[in-house]
Amino acid sequence: MTKQSEAFSPKNLFSYFALGEAITWGLLIAGLLARELLQAPGMVITVAGATHGFMFLSYATTAALVGINNRWSLAKTAIGVILAIVPFATIPFEKWLLKRKMLDGLWRRQASKNPKDKTRSDRLFRWFINRPRTLILVIIAFVVTLFSVLLYLGPPDQWGN
Repeated sequence: MTKQSEAFSPKNLFSYFALGEAITWGLLIAGLLARELLQAPGMVITVAGATHGFMFLSYATTAALVGINNRWSLAKTAIGVILAIVPFATIPFEKWLLKRKMLDGLWRRQASKNPKDKTRSDRLFRWFINRPRTLILVIIAFVVTLFSVLLYLGPPDQWGN
């Protein structure tokens, strides 16, 4: 088994996507302001919105993955994902997790004495964690597929019209 890279630890991966999600919120808000105050072209919102949407989905996927790895409760994991809807909320959530050491540790690549490690879902999780290329391809396929469906549906205010 190879040594895990600290650069791709759950804490660093979560921090990267939490920051990216907040930055793209800022870009989207700046684009909205530019459109309203400076009559910027609609393409500004299209680009900022698509960038933020992709980062939003990537953050949500990462939050779920880290939540499973670090054995957060379902409620904490769901809150982590849902907070991406609130502008800039991923940063204080990350600080809250860091303060409680809920981002500490490496990826759970081997079973421990924890009874949860015997469950089918934990075995599947470890199978993917031990095959990072496969995991990354599955995550990219999931995010790109969901992103494509959402692009097809159009802006949320037009859904169902």
